[in-house]
Amino acid sequence: MKAFIDNKHYFGTSFESLELSERQFQAIEFEECRFIDCELSGVNFHNCKFTGCEFKGCNLSLVEFSNSKLFEITFIESKLVGVDWAKLAWPLYHTDFELSFHRSILDHSTFFGLTLKELIMEECMVREVDFREGDFSESTMTQCDFSRSLFMQTNLQKVDFSDSTGFAINVLENQVAGAKFSQYEALSLLQFLGIELVD
Repeated sequence: MKAFIDNKHYFGTSFESLELSERQFQAIEFEECRFIDCELSGVNFHNCKFTGCEFKGCNLSLVEFSNSKLFEITFIESKLVGVDWAKLAWPLYHTDFELSFHRSILDHSTFFGLTLKELIMEECMVREVDFREGDFSESTMTQCDFSRSLFMQTNLQKVDFSDSTGFAINVLENQVAGAKFSQYEALSLLQFLGIELVD
């Protein structure tokens, strides 16, 4: 297969080693499909729908999902640098879209203002990512690097940050009740309270 076909419905299809950088596709529905080792950087999926799909070893950097919908999607060992997740169509009647990232790179992306409860990020690079004004309550964000990522007026209640590092979360400007942090990293939360730690 050389490329996807616009306005087509793919069900249970496996796509391997496709190279489709900078292409544009529209009104395609992918259901229970697998994408393996695909080069999709800079692709614009306009008004598409992905349901129950898995991306493994794919490059989706700068991909645009403009007005597209994602539900029950898993990204494994994939690169998703510079993605604006706010451009997707997120139905208001849903709060948990079963979105999960494992051992992936999400640097320089934005989730600004989104409600994505129970989001899963495990062993990911999440550096310089914008989480401001979003609701990610009850999410799992473990063993991740959040260096220079932005949190402001963000709902992080009951989020599991175990073994994650690099975050700068102002507990006065974000909701963190019930959140779980590793003991050493939790000390970084005190810097915003003007507390000085001594041995």
